Order: sequence, then structure tokens, then C-alpha cells
Amino acid sequence: MTEAYKIALIVGTGSGLSASLARAFSKQGLKVAVAARRAGNLEMLAKETGAKAFSCDATRHAEVTRLFSQVNDAFASPDVVVYNASYRARGPFIELDPAEVEKSIAVTAFGGFLVAQEAAKRMVPRGHGAILFTGASASVKGYAQSAPFAMGKFALRGLAQSMARELSPHGIHVGHVVIDGGIRSQSRPVPPDKPDSMLDPDAIAENYLYLLRQPRSAWAWEIELRPWVEKF
Repeated sequence: MTEAYKIALIVGTGSGLSASLARAFSKQGLKVAVAARRAGNLEMLAKETGAKAFSCDATRHAEVTRLFSQVNDAFASPDVVVYNASYRARGPFIELDPAEVEKSIAVTAFGGFLVAQEAAKRMVPRGHGAILFTGASASVKGYAQSAPFAMGKFALRGLAQSMARELSPHGIHVGHVVIDGGIRSQSRPVPPDKPDSMLDPDAIAENYLYLLRQPRSAWAWEIELRPWVEKF
């Protein structure tokens, strides 16, 4: 139940899904910490939700370790950690820039490992906590001209599955949420002739809360979310 959780850390925070998560967690009474490479971009969200904003490059071990120390100093050790960061490089396979591919894997998958490891180090001794990862269609389907994103999201899904099998017996709920479809935003509004054809970020956030409410006798390690008209 959400009542059992007190402090949430969202890594990879922007104006979309992660902002909806911050609002949803705050409304449930959780203290919220949000982190991004540029903490200054989070000032309005922090003011709206009462969250504290932190700067962190999730691909750098030292910065991730510092982030958890800062959150602990501000509140206490988080018992809900969401990894929402990703980076996408597109293009024909033979034309891909190896540096961009490396960055895509580092942000999308390696950063998830670093954040999850720091979270687990703190949660396992307490026998309590939840670590949630944001996946995508690319977590289960590799699209043409999107190999780097598929590589990163496939790796993140594998990480989540492995962690769930290892950490669940220690009381840690590991969840992977496949977002299979476009997320609605100000720059990507729903077409008037196709109502509810894009995912509502607030509705997605409700499903993260749903994971946190699950009794441990019936934990889901993965759920897939898509609009009612999305093909799969």
C-alpha cells in the first residue's frame, strides 16, 4: 500500500510522465525528490509539488552516490525509486555514430543500474522498498532505425527482471512499466478525431501507484500500458 511508502526519488525528471509521477506521489502524502542533469529546470515542479530538486548525471557513479546522500540528508533514504531517464539516437544502422550509441545505452540502461544499485543497498537491509523502471515499446520490439534505443531498453528490461527475481524475496518490489504508445503532451496533443489515442501521463502515473498498492502476495514485476486503439 502507498501508506507504507514515505519518500520517493524520481531520476530523469522532466515535464512529462515524471512530473505526473511527482504530482501523484505528492498527493498520496509521500515526500518527493526529483533529479535531472539540470536541477534548475525543475523549479516550477518543485514549487508545485513541494518536492526538492537535485542535479545528477545518472551515468556517473559518483554523482548517483552523491544524490542518494543528498536525499538522505534532506528527508531520509528513499523507499520508492523511479528510473525514468533515457536517451534516443536514431538513424540508419550503418550510419549510426558509435558515440551516440554509447550514450544511448549509458543513459537508458547503465544509469538505471547505478541508480537501482544505490537504492537496493539501502532497501535490502530494511527489507522494504520499491524500484520502478520506465520502459517503452522498444523494450520488447526493436524498430528499424532505432537500434540504440532498443539496445538500451532491452537491457533495462533485463535488469528489472533479474532484480525482481533476486530482490523480491528481500521485500523489494521491482517493477518495469512498458509504455507502448505515444504520451500526450502540450507539444503532442491528442488529435480531435482520435480521442484517447495517446497515453495520458496522469493515467500512467496512477498505474505506478497501483504497483505500489499491490500486496506482496500478488506483486507484478511488469505491466504494459497502451491506448485502447494502439496495435500490438
